[in-house]
Amino acid sequence: MVMITDPVGDLLTRIRNAALAEKREIVVPYSKLKSAVAKVLETEGYIHNVEKVENTLVFALVFHRRKPLLTGVKGVSRPGLRIYRKADNLPSPLRGAGISIVSTSKGVMSNKEARQKSLGGEVLGEVW
Repeated sequence: MVMITDPVGDLLTRIRNAALAEKREIVVPYSKLKSAVAKVLETEGYIHNVEKVENTLVFALVFHRRKPLLTGVKGVSRPGLRIYRKADNLPSPLRGAGISIVSTSKGVMSNKEARQKSLGGEVLGEVW
């Protein structure tokens, strides 16, 4: 069994690879943090049908005109270098066309939701 030191980085890499390969469904090992990140992506419309099946998290990419809606994914924080930002300094990928995923004291949410609630936190990744 392989030990994953960066579960969010692993999740974002699997999503990026699936989008590039134009795969419809993604299966990843389950964790509460991965589930929270997937729920944010589902709320923002990049993925759908997020469900826990035994010890895995299964979801599908959203496609538009036979291409994945999700075109880019970037991990920001990692175990060796955590990136924290205040609410007014949260990154907006592609000048607001994408989202940043932020882990706050009130849970994992998008940068837009965190700004509305005036919450800063750890920037986990960016999606556009």
